[in-house]
Amino acid sequence: MESGHEVGARIAQARKLRGATLREIASAAGVSPSFLSQLERGLTNASVASLRKIASALGVPVADLLETHPRHTHGVLRAEHRPSTPLSSGSEKFVVAQPPVQHVEIYVGRFQVGGATGQDPYIHGTSQEFLIVLTGKVLLELGEHTYVMGPHDSIEYLSSVPHRVENIGTSVAEVMWVTSPPTTSSTPVPSDRGDERGAGNPHEQDAEL
Repeated sequence: MESGHEVGARIAQARKLRGATLREIASAAGVSPSFLSQLERGLTNASVASLRKIASALGVPVADLLETHPRHTHGVLRAEHRPSTPLSSGSEKFVVAQPPVQHVEIYVGRFQVGGATGQDPYIHGTSQEFLIVLTGKVLLELGEHTYVMGPHDSIEYLSSVPHRVENIGTSVAEVMWVTSPPTTSSTPVPSDRGDERGAGNPHEQDAEL
């Protein structure tokens, strides 16, 4: 049977991996920060109902908090089970890295013809980001520059540089974003969509990168 210390240590580890404070997780789980603090230190026990709420706040299965043996993987994430968010023109963005994540986040974008990440470029944090084209032909707007990229082309940039991806090909395009460290919310950067957009070499190096 699991001891309070072991369960508390897993809760603390999951919280720290997520980069969340005691107060944030306690508020999301509907418990007091003092209770959560005592739980993490093994000074008190939690009911199954409370553990479920805490696990939900941490974004992990409750079984992960009760696991007797250490796990080295979240298991296979089937393509049809990937969480997704809609983009423009029926396109989608899929989550690949399962929470909690500490060092890297990974997304896959699927763009219908003419689909894009949005009308305007956006920024998020100041992380190192890689864009890899898996299939199709896309236009990457990055700061004042544009790049036409095809299958297996990739580029690295800072997520604080305004960027936008658009499918300019004649078939569905798929890309992958790898960002380290993870960032939170993105901020759109209004721009004049009437400006002419040129095409650059996908391996061109800009001074600002």
